[in-house]
Amino acid sequence: MSARSDSGRQTPPAIEIRGLCTQFGDVVIHRDIDLDVEAGQMLGLVGGSGSGKTTLLREIVGLLAPSKGSVKLFGQAVLDPDPDLRRQLRRRFGMLFQQGALFSALSVFDNIAFPLRELRLLDEGMIADLVLLKLGMVELEARHGRLMPAELSGGMVKRVALARALSLEPELLVLDEPTAGLDPDRSENFVNLIKMLQKALGFTVVMVTHDPETLAGLATRLAVLADQRIVACGTAAEVFAVEHPFIRNFFSSGRAAATVRQGAC
Repeated sequence: MSARSDSGRQTPPAIEIRGLCTQFGDVVIHRDIDLDVEAGQMLGLVGGSGSGKTTLLREIVGLLAPSKGSVKLFGQAVLDPDPDLRRQLRRRFGMLFQQGALFSALSVFDNIAFPLRELRLLDEGMIADLVLLKLGMVELEARHGRLMPAELSGGMVKRVALARALSLEPELLVLDEPTAGLDPDRSENFVNLIKMLQKALGFTVVMVTHDPETLAGLATRLAVLADQRIVACGTAAEVFAVEHPFIRNFFSSGRAAATVRQGAC
């Protein structure tokens, strides 16, 4: 269900997926997926290896076209044929890739500045101010802007990638395994950072993760991808109530289930 604005009009979901099918050759990845994510929600998407979680994220942001079905962000088709509309829509979301995907030949400063420069609307002085602001948001200092990606620790790569994803102040943040490769302390700190920024800025979050601690720390809702479809979606209690082998196995340890139950969702 879509929310209603103060004027009483229906507000479209941040993400609306209808009848999505994905097929590569004879291999079917997704079959008839329907999914809504309302503005301000933080959805954790879980599924087995090869279930198509990252593929679905790429379809959500328009990096990959589904074989059938539709994906809308804020009521607009992500693959709208009008290039100007697609360009405007891209400014409304940011994506953090699993390995950060920083440009290795660009400094930290220039990585964060890249989306701002693509706008061709801001002078270099304004861009510099915004880059420093984004560095501060992810708890890095101005001096870190001079570093190259090869000089960064894993945790710093994640923070710089997050700063770049937030450079255009998106309404939607898409995260692919945001804490992968981080030790427990750095993982917890990164989760707390995202949670703090989401509370302050109010953006919607969709993330893929296999880590119960990350789910517990961030997700307000869960969606389970198995058997080529979404087999459960809702709060942790609602998902746990669905009898499905993957759900039972994924949350098989008492610690994993308890961790997610005690989290925000």
